[in-house]
Amino acid sequence: MQPSIRTLLVSLWLLLVLSAGPALARSANERPLPSFEGLSLDNQRLSISDYVGKRLLLVFFNPEIAEARPVVEAIQAISGLRTSHNFEVVGVSVGSTRTKSKAFRDEHHLDFSIIDDSLGRITQRLGLQASVTIVAADAEGYLFWGASHFDAKQSDEAGRVEGEIRTALRLPERSKQALAFGEKQLAPLFEGIRLDGGEPFRLQDHEGRPVVLIFFLHTCPHCHHALQYLVPQIEKIPADKRPTLVAVSIQDRPRAVRDSLKELGVEMQHVLLDSGRKLQDLFQLRGGVPDIFFLDKQRRIVHRIQGWRDKRDPALARMTIAKISGTKIPYLLNPRGYTGSDVCGVCHELELESWQYTKHANAYDTLVTHAAERKPECIGCHVVGFEAPGGYSIEDAPAHLEDVSCENCHGRGGPHLSKTFVQAGNYETVCVTCHNPTHSLGFDYSSFRKNVSHTRIAAMTPAEREALGGTRPGDLMPTDSDYVGSEACSGCHPAEFATWEKSAHARSLASLEKGDHSGDAACQACHTTAFDLPGGFPKGASTSAHPDLARVGCESCHGPGEAHIGDKAKKIGTIISLADKCDSCVILQICGACHDDANDPGFAFEVEDKIERQRHGTIEAGTGRPLEQAIRSQDARPELLVGRILESLGE
Repeated sequence: MQPSIRTLLVSLWLLLVLSAGPALARSANERPLPSFEGLSLDNQRLSISDYVGKRLLLVFFNPEIAEARPVVEAIQAISGLRTSHNFEVVGVSVGSTRTKSKAFRDEHHLDFSIIDDSLGRITQRLGLQASVTIVAADAEGYLFWGASHFDAKQSDEAGRVEGEIRTALRLPERSKQALAFGEKQLAPLFEGIRLDGGEPFRLQDHEGRPVVLIFFLHTCPHCHHALQYLVPQIEKIPADKRPTLVAVSIQDRPRAVRDSLKELGVEMQHVLLDSGRKLQDLFQLRGGVPDIFFLDKQRRIVHRIQGWRDKRDPALARMTIAKISGTKIPYLLNPRGYTGSDVCGVCHELELESWQYTKHANAYDTLVTHAAERKPECIGCHVVGFEAPGGYSIEDAPAHLEDVSCENCHGRGGPHLSKTFVQAGNYETVCVTCHNPTHSLGFDYSSFRKNVSHTRIAAMTPAEREALGGTRPGDLMPTDSDYVGSEACSGCHPAEFATWEKSAHARSLASLEKGDHSGDAACQACHTTAFDLPGGFPKGASTSAHPDLARVGCESCHGPGEAHIGDKAKKIGTIISLADKCDSCVILQICGACHDDANDPGFAFEVEDKIERQRHGTIEAGTGRPLEQAIRSQDARPELLVGRILESLGE
């Protein structure tokens, strides 16, 4: 019996709106998960619309594909948290028989419902192409996360996927050996090849000195801003205390890196080339740059800045440089808004760490669990400075102002900017603004305060601290940011995608096929997207198995897109914008990796003309605003965009 396909879930949500009162408008970039239904493996009719009001984790999998195993193992590992964390899991078995799907379910002891889509009607409707895909929708039915690239050959792929799911759904971390209170992670020792040759750089040779380690891309404007800020700031530190600045180019292109640094006017003694991604793998870099590690004299990672926000990170970097060098730390707080706990923690290190053990540190997660993160009447007591100038807003949702943190209790900027916020050390008047009879029945200040007292928490045993219910992270190192494919870009950039689809880049395999070289790895490196990189075209893979990556796609020029996509992802600074770059220098540096003299002689002299033929930017670089002459696609049907939407949420 053919499953009926219902209308978009947004229609169902409108019915809920009529019965539940007014709701906040959603962003134009947000997309609802279309509703569908089908028969489960136990012959029960399941409808996705039945799950509105609760977060939903959907896994589409072919049980005959190796990648399905670690993925379902990861999902089964968190399945037991469904009730306590208010989410549901539904599987959709695709591309196989009902008999094999049931055997797969039983083999892995899967306890969640699975819809049988052996005929492929649901996946065809949604436009899914990957054999294994995970997506998550919020309680209103809007997609907020997804992944579709998995590697069954990795020994702990199930653990990695489980970690991603836990982060996306804001679930407790897996049990692991936590650092002791006050302990920091040590940076790994390494050797690196110098840009200008000579003896390799060895981190161990700089023991006893602080180090600022920055991974950068020579064509990345955000890296340029970071380097142009860091170099003079470090030079201001007295020579006997000055941190060693180590800049690691993530591309092994000596001449291009050298020319770029010269153009920037940046001079550094220690510039390294990361041949074969050895250093990136050592520090587990998987995403965008710059990525900056601040190491103290004991080689401990004091802080890490990922990306570069010109309005916020310079102050944080300057304060951290002063901290690791042992010089006076300046108070660089936001004079017109709220600063965030990470800045407070530069000086108040143990206070920040003790706070991370409290329930205040995951106050925002509580909202998400209860599907209340968009309810103004709830959110004010779970974030910093709600609706105040420079504070949290639902529309902007700044991550650094999530949770009940320093400035909730100590005022905007703490006593440095709000000297009269707390009178005579009496925090009770602050606490009862939220812990009142309406929202916190039975609240007793004297018994409650001990659970958030920095001094008391620092003196606790590890078991006592864990019992407080906070979520102190184990380390700063893990990060996942991969290539996602060009289809992931099309949902938000339809005009650019349409232009690119007509270009030779989109048909890059055609020239290889003419010479029967489509399976040649040396050729695939320049004719596919992100060859042999995380999320990119796998080395040794069939081009037919990865059609979206088997072409020179968006990320070949703009860099990995995982950190850029998603409804709540930071858009500015997480991808390389090219519209504001010079064709004959910066863009040529990108293009020249493949369009070199050996493969495309004369390209360097024709680059401006060739770029102009396929120019497709419709967004003003660095601002996210549409260009005045932008051409937008007007005829996209929502149900046909689902595949692109789901892929755009992938890793």
